[in-house]
Amino acid sequence: MDGVIYIRDVQFYVYMFSLYLEGIIVELLKYGDKVAIVACSNGLDESNIIKMNELEKTLYDIGLKSEFSDKIYKKVSVFNGTDEERAEVLMKFFEDSSIKAIFDVSGGDLANGILDYLDFEIIRNNNKPFFGYSDLSVIINSLYSKTGMKTYLYQIRNIIEANKTKQLKEFKNTFMGSGSELLTFNYEWVQGNYMEGIVVGGNVRCFLKLAGTDYMPDFEDKILFLESLGGDVPKMVTYLNQYKQMGVLKKIKGIILGSYTEMERENYSPNIIEIIKKVINDTNMPIIKTEEIGHGKDSKCIIIGERIKLSH
Repeated sequence: MDGVIYIRDVQFYVYMFSLYLEGIIVELLKYGDKVAIVACSNGLDESNIIKMNELEKTLYDIGLKSEFSDKIYKKVSVFNGTDEERAEVLMKFFEDSSIKAIFDVSGGDLANGILDYLDFEIIRNNNKPFFGYSDLSVIINSLYSKTGMKTYLYQIRNIIEANKTKQLKEFKNTFMGSGSELLTFNYEWVQGNYMEGIVVGGNVRCFLKLAGTDYMPDFEDKILFLESLGGDVPKMVTYLNQYKQMGVLKKIKGIILGSYTEMERENYSPNIIEIIKKVINDTNMPIIKTEEIGHGKDSKCIIIGERIKLSH
């Protein structure tokens, strides 16, 4: 990121999430718990069966039993069931008291289709951790906005991917113990030196699907987290201008930029930091940048609905 951040004395900080909100992070899961595996967005290709078997075994090895949705794999085109069917599966797992957490293994484009079929009152009364990333940004933010529950922007498949040894250790320590490795990330200050608020957001493109709907969280005094897998300069400019035109940037108290995989891999110019500084055009808006939360197989987790406080 040489030449990217135009401030002096930039330092790397390791931020430990505040656990003062009811201690929800401590031992989120226990040995012997049962968890659900779902795919609320695009269905997986059946070639992923081997990977899903590995996921089941890996979870079992650390003491977690798993129950897989019957709507995981593609049946027609990219569809693994109708919107209503996928929503029905998710509701079943929320209502099942034996299920202690729900992990979504999908991504793509279809997640927002299930929103109208979810009963958020039932979900509120059966609160349990929901994990997903990318297109699941629409669900994790809707769950927060409609029920007040915290949700987890994290892909469980990371524990069987390229960085599986480290990811599995950190997952177990963080969510089955009292550690916080997956919730601790390095970052740089782009501008400002303090931010505090409740985190909302996710994938820069997918989160925008909630624009104009009742599912979009209230942005007042929030911290906006944004990351991206694909997308070139024109797309990033378009997305960020839409957030601006929605009035989001006048309400939030800070921005956390995650990884922007294509932008950073291809070394596009202007880069994401230059783009967002130009779109915001407000030197008083606190912004930090981290490489450790996004689509990478080594990605950390960030909690939607969690209050954080960062200072230089």
